[in-house]
Amino acid sequence: MSVTVKSVDEGSLAQQAGLSAGCVLVSIDGQQINDMLDYEFYSAKPQITLRFLKDGAEQEATLEKDEYQPLGCEFETYLIDRHHSCKNKCIFCFVDQLPKGLRQSLYFKDDDERLSFLFGNYITLTNLSRHEIERIKKMHISPINISVHTVDPALRVAMMGNRFAGKVLELITELAEAGIEMNCQLVLCRDINDGAALEQSLQALTALYPAVQSIAAVPIGITSFREGLAPLTIYDKTSAAEVIDMMEAYGDRMMEQHGERVVYPADEWYLIAEREMPQEEFYCGYLQLDNGVGMWRKFHEEFMEELDKHHRIHLPCRADAVTGVSAYPLISSLAQALQKKYRFVKIKVHRIENRFFGGNVSVTGLLTGGDIISQCEGKLLSKRLLLPGTTLRSEQDMFLDDTTLDEFSRALGVTVKVVPQDGGALARLMLGLEP
Repeated sequence: MSVTVKSVDEGSLAQQAGLSAGCVLVSIDGQQINDMLDYEFYSAKPQITLRFLKDGAEQEATLEKDEYQPLGCEFETYLIDRHHSCKNKCIFCFVDQLPKGLRQSLYFKDDDERLSFLFGNYITLTNLSRHEIERIKKMHISPINISVHTVDPALRVAMMGNRFAGKVLELITELAEAGIEMNCQLVLCRDINDGAALEQSLQALTALYPAVQSIAAVPIGITSFREGLAPLTIYDKTSAAEVIDMMEAYGDRMMEQHGERVVYPADEWYLIAEREMPQEEFYCGYLQLDNGVGMWRKFHEEFMEELDKHHRIHLPCRADAVTGVSAYPLISSLAQALQKKYRFVKIKVHRIENRFFGGNVSVTGLLTGGDIISQCEGKLLSKRLLLPGTTLRSEQDMFLDDTTLDEFSRALGVTVKVVPQDGGALARLMLGLEP
């Protein structure tokens, strides 16, 4: 495979070598370039030889440069190649539970090892060819985030609807022996891969420490759109507590043996079980923060640290804040703590139910503009609304239901302040300061 260069940075090494827009990059040091990982890996050395086609003629250029110094080529997509889509049919897949009529990009299921390395996405390993496995080992692509769910071969095949899914422990062991670090995720379905199956998974994965550097479990998310899908039962207080007890026991054991907890229940388990969140030291550096592990505690500590500082504020200072059901106890308690210190500041926190997705979906990041508007109309304290940035797509301009930020602001008659995923930023915005 060869790739076409979209543009070349002015004054870059690529320009010095004679590359320009429209050139076809054939190889680097004789190695074919298939995607961004190939490009970054083979161009990293201090001396490289490029072969490329320019105006139909093949040319070659040898460059002397600093190690890891970028060449300066831009391509049509950041991966160069297309995304690898998921080939599984998991019984718990959230995409399969989306209502019809959303923007098309929301229905794409990725399962791409390159996105795991570049952006921290989780992959199942069912999509990897032998060439790609060998490349991970050769390039030492690490860490990799893996959706394991269970190490029981037959159960994993049944849960994921893929006859190749049962090889996961074999592949994880192979990667561990090659020195690849991994973070593992278990999406637990009640009475399916918890209980004895969960214990089997924890035994096998903790045995591969330190290559397996963290293991997190999250509960299944169920929407109201499961027609024709496998029946699943949500966790309750008792069953969530059982998961916590088993995972904390394994984490305690790893802490005693290795000084690292390794095994972590996601925050949602503590909310369902109505248990107090662990303290900051429990999370050992927040290795699985994006998986909802320690997010509650980290946000709390950031907020309180900012609240301990002295701030001069302009009065009157009022604001409304919105949050999902699961985060409401945290956000409302933080708002109360702030108002206790700054008695002339008034904050109203609105608990927004996810009527769009229904089911047990309660996280803030899946709130829609329509739900927030309908549940806040006529109930706002102020003309300034603090909106969690996780409710918006990456461009920070649109909700999941395609409500734009401008439409949202006009509908409620407010100025919207987008809150980064940082407790200190929320504290500052509540005080009318910049985040």
